[in-house]
Amino acid sequence: MEPLPPSLTLATVADVHEVLADHARYWGERDLRSLHLLAVVREFGPTCLVARDEEGIRGYVFGFLTPSGAAYIHLVAVRDDSRGTGLGRRLYEAFAEAAGEQGATSLKAITSPANTGSIAFHRSLGFTSSLVDDYHGPGRPMVVFARSLPVRG
Repeated sequence: MEPLPPSLTLATVADVHEVLADHARYWGERDLRSLHLLAVVREFGPTCLVARDEEGIRGYVFGFLTPSGAAYIHLVAVRDDSRGTGLGRRLYEAFAEAAGEQGATSLKAITSPANTGSIAFHRSLGFTSSLVDDYHGPGRPMVVFARSLPVRG
């Protein structure tokens, strides 16, 4: 029998601790623990989601709405044994839905120019991308992704 897909729920502080305890399963060699801010989950809970099954957290997306109406995806990751299953796409769709319910009109995300996998993934989701020089400070360019959300009526 095929296992059930992970269910999506609002992230909790305990979920962040669980992710950090297993950080390498989501991020490999890259150490992004400092970006896992508890304040994001505490203050922007409706746009912080985890995908969980009986084996734990399979993936997550943490983000928030900006004053301009953009829903900013701060972090999104899928555990190594769940990649290629469509879970990343599902997390983005759920984030877009949650953000749209809060009045967001667009989505925004960033990545480093060297992260070709992330660039390809975002483009496959219909994001436009542009390289912004000095985005993270002098000599630190980033690729900025943007996508409109449907107008809610």
